[in-house]
Amino acid sequence: MTALQIRDAVAPDAEAACVVMRRSIAELCAADHRDDPKILAQWLANKRPEILRDWMARPGQSFLVATDGDSIRGVGLVTDAGEITLNYVSPDARFCGISRALLAALERRAVERGNAHCTLASTATARRFYLTNGYVETGPPRGNFGTQSGFPMRKVLG
Repeated sequence: MTALQIRDAVAPDAEAACVVMRRSIAELCAADHRDDPKILAQWLANKRPEILRDWMARPGQSFLVATDGDSIRGVGLVTDAGEITLNYVSPDARFCGISRALLAALERRAVERGNAHCTLASTATARRFYLTNGYVETGPPRGNFGTQSGFPMRKVLG
């Protein structure tokens, strides 16, 4: 792996970012979708390049990508209100520190936008990751996309 860089996503990133997200969900989040085709279809329905391009251009949020050379290895999104709505890593780059670096960048962006905390809804797959990184659960799972996960979490930013 070359030097990891995290930057704002641009429209030409949409295809590769989409592949990272779709692979991450399908291959790494089995604890959440339990290989149920209906749940997986719901979860992947809006993970399309044209939708990602819209998210990248939408005001009020920051869509970031983690790159290793010319390859996108991670994708994250934080709203200007401090809600992290995306944090996905390529299965090929799991456990390489990319999710942690991306999370730190999303949190920094939230602070830059005037937030004292971040919120998110964690998958079962990422739950321990967020707890280890200072997040606390704030309620019962929401059942996102028909899963039994969507654990609401919050972290006070220092």
